[in-house]
Amino acid sequence: MNSVFVYCEIEDGTIADVSLELLTKGRTLASKLGVKLEAIVLGSGLKDVEKQVFPYGVDVLWKGDDKRLAPYTTLPHTSVLVNLFKEEKPQIAFMGATSIGRDLGPRVSSALHSGLTADCTSLEIGDYEDAKTKQVYHNLLYQIRPAFGGNIVATIVNPECRPQMATVREGVMKKEIYNPSHQGEVKNIDVNRYVNADVDFVIKVIERQIEKSKINLKAAPIIVAGGYGVGSKENFNLLYELAEVLGGEVGASRAAVDAGFCEHERQIGQTGVTVRPKLYIACGISGQIQHTAGMEESAMVIAINTDSNAPINKFADYVITGDLNVVIPKMIQYYKKNSK
Repeated sequence: MNSVFVYCEIEDGTIADVSLELLTKGRTLASKLGVKLEAIVLGSGLKDVEKQVFPYGVDVLWKGDDKRLAPYTTLPHTSVLVNLFKEEKPQIAFMGATSIGRDLGPRVSSALHSGLTADCTSLEIGDYEDAKTKQVYHNLLYQIRPAFGGNIVATIVNPECRPQMATVREGVMKKEIYNPSHQGEVKNIDVNRYVNADVDFVIKVIERQIEKSKINLKAAPIIVAGGYGVGSKENFNLLYELAEVLGGEVGASRAAVDAGFCEHERQIGQTGVTVRPKLYIACGISGQIQHTAGMEESAMVIAINTDSNAPINKFADYVITGDLNVVIPKMIQYYKKNSK
């Protein structure tokens, strides 16, 4: 049984949060399987990058430090991973479901004929019995994700092909230090041995323009989220006012974004961002699984809805049945009155 591998994205010398979250989950799974956790970092200027990943329990860091590998381009990163995986034969490999992971993951899995499950919301280890052959497979990766538009939660297994590959969106897994003093082994990758220089470097990035997002829902302790039930873009102003009073951010369901009530950057759910605020106020949100998949880890949920049977009411801590155009102004009024 070989190692659990995590491909770590890096930008400006910093490992991406989604990669650290995958290292946290990878450490748990590797410990359960009794194997090593190994990380791969490809880029330029990677000196001391191991200090960022070793505290998360990484036993081996594969480091490919080459100016040609930064910024990310598809072909050389694919070649390095495919050839490294052929040599090391990992049983499990993870990537973030980012623009990079969604580009790289399918190419690697296709080249290795391994298959890949995208946008997993949970990863576990378990056994599987083939219903036809009655053969039992032990210690498979359960790749769990919503399917059929979020109407069911599917558990996908890959009994035969290796590595078992999955991508996970940022914020789905918790990021936790395993041991601040944990030390692993660094293995430097000879990039020239893994790439075809005549083919893999034909594309060069001439210029990059990156605009930082001004909205940081993941870091917001309080989120006031609106759904299609808010009714209009103008009504969303009430949510902004409540969020400002509470010191929080405004989020939205996909239905509200599709209706033009709110910009896409604020979308929470299966096709948006995943959040874990201390307080989540859901306004006019029915609570379909596509949305709740992105906010179910909230410490406290308050639901405001005219429908007393809305699905979100089932796991909300507090339910306010009423018109949000009446309820929210009262919340703003009383909070201003009673806050110091």
